[in-house]
Amino acid sequence: MTFRFEETKMKTMIAFGLAGLLALGAPAQAAEPWEQAVAAAIGKSGTEMPDGVYRIGLPRSDLKVTLDGVTLKPALALGSWLAFVGHGQGQAMVMGDLVLTDTEVSPVMAKLVAGGIEITALHNHLLRNNPHTMYMHIAGHGDPAQLAKTLHDALALSGTPLTAPAAVNPAASETIDLDTAALDRILGHKGKIGGGVYAFGIPRSETPRDGGMALPPAMGAAIAINFQPTGGGKAAITGDFVLTAAEVNPVLKRLRENGIEVTALHNHMLDDAPRLFFMHFWANDDAQKLAHGLAEALGHVTISRQ
Repeated sequence: MTFRFEETKMKTMIAFGLAGLLALGAPAQAAEPWEQAVAAAIGKSGTEMPDGVYRIGLPRSDLKVTLDGVTLKPALALGSWLAFVGHGQGQAMVMGDLVLTDTEVSPVMAKLVAGGIEITALHNHLLRNNPHTMYMHIAGHGDPAQLAKTLHDALALSGTPLTAPAAVNPAASETIDLDTAALDRILGHKGKIGGGVYAFGIPRSETPRDGGMALPPAMGAAIAINFQPTGGGKAAITGDFVLTAAEVNPVLKRLRENGIEVTALHNHMLDDAPRLFFMHFWANDDAQKLAHGLAEALGHVTISRQ
């Protein structure tokens, strides 16, 4: 099914970093009854984002994934998420990205399809990671509690933790072994620390549309760049560039020229305009050196400037 809503039924949502995509902020109490119903059905509270988005992060903390000798933190590349937005008359839209092992893909997909959830993409993001992981993108429209129940029942067929983690001291300030000020300066944007990762979310300058509706960064339309320190000023980096067709090869060339491996190139949505391509990448090297390479690639993308 294709979801077409009048733009007046949807609120525009502002950008937030991939730290937000991975549920790095403290969860806010669901204010709307439908949000409370979603949280109850999933079994975990989400974060109230600006302008009506209710987002639930589901990091795969159950998995111990390594890549080129680096143990990946869930916030780096293993963060499932679901984003809901209500649009009146008791209805909501949901989009999401589910991190799954190879053996989890078929049972989760079967349960989603049976429940009326649309599969919009299925692919890798990384290469050589052990265990191998796949990423299933989904979309749905209908009663928010029923959507959430279908998603819960599908995810229950995987190892995805569906309960809230132990509470952390809100007064404790997380630190990270990186020169974050230098990374901010090089990339021209400010990142956010969470889950042992320094994450950037960089929106495109235009507002993409999917199925006729405005697609905000909160629904997966922002460029994501993550740094996980690996010692001695080095960092493992991954994420994805959100690109138009004309931007794909210039960005690919800049990344490769700077020692950054391109690990996947694909679509995440079915009816987006402009057509968007998602380019995933990987490297483990001096963090500031990699930031300069990423900045060169960003120079070929139409992005919002801070």
